[in-house]
Amino acid sequence: MPDRDDPRALTVMINGVPSSFIDLDDPRNVGFEYMDIMCAVLDHTRTGALDVVHLGAAGCAMARSIDATRPGSRQIGIDIDARLIDLARTWFDLPRSPRLRLRAGDARAQLATLATASADVVIRDVFAGDTTPAHLLTQEFVADVLRVLRPGGIYLVNCADRPPLDGARAEVATLRAALEAARPPVEDVTIPGEVGIISEPALLKSRRYGNLVLVLVAASSGTDAQQPGPDGVLGSAGLARALRTLAVPAQILHTEAETAKFAGQARVFHDAVTP
Repeated sequence: MPDRDDPRALTVMINGVPSSFIDLDDPRNVGFEYMDIMCAVLDHTRTGALDVVHLGAAGCAMARSIDATRPGSRQIGIDIDARLIDLARTWFDLPRSPRLRLRAGDARAQLATLATASADVVIRDVFAGDTTPAHLLTQEFVADVLRVLRPGGIYLVNCADRPPLDGARAEVATLRAALEAARPPVEDVTIPGEVGIISEPALLKSRRYGNLVLVLVAASSGTDAQQPGPDGVLGSAGLARALRTLAVPAQILHTEAETAKFAGQARVFHDAVTP
């Protein structure tokens, strides 16, 4: 659907649901507020070219943005809809392989084929209608994301929820549990992992439906990743300032106390156990 004010700006609709915003003239314009948040996180936590895995590639808006802002990046886009991948290639002048390789298939099955410690960033933006499939929510799935990430790597999650945010709270509890389960021996870690929750304040206060960005930063040794400040990778003043100055200002919760309070007594998602 072309934008009424700019025919070169398009919204990709899938089964009636907005899926991607594509600016044919400016790939840095990702359109959606949650994608602006993801771009801000990457801009203030990572430097240089990146190896990125997109789970739920859709129109490849994030892949286009990363390719434009970080020359030399190598990306893999995974989407269950093979026809959508073909159309995106035809319509949107996407970066070619090896800058962007596209695969059709289930996100979890395709993630399992990727090499250990092969990605700097994994982005999950997968929906069936307005719901993320259950097998992409579990601690076991997050464990495989951590396997694919390099030390200090970042997992970005688009989490759509409505008050009282039960789903988002359970996802945060699951990220925290997966990070704890994957924690290396103390002597091997100088930078612990982190979990963050980012959205506009009204949504964080459970006042309306919307998208939260959940962030998991994998643990690392000091030689493996960008050195964080005293408040961790997600606690930098630069990131907080960038989030506050977005078109729709956002807030980040990132301390242990804040994420534990947000998760509360929410259950951790696990794979279904069959007899």
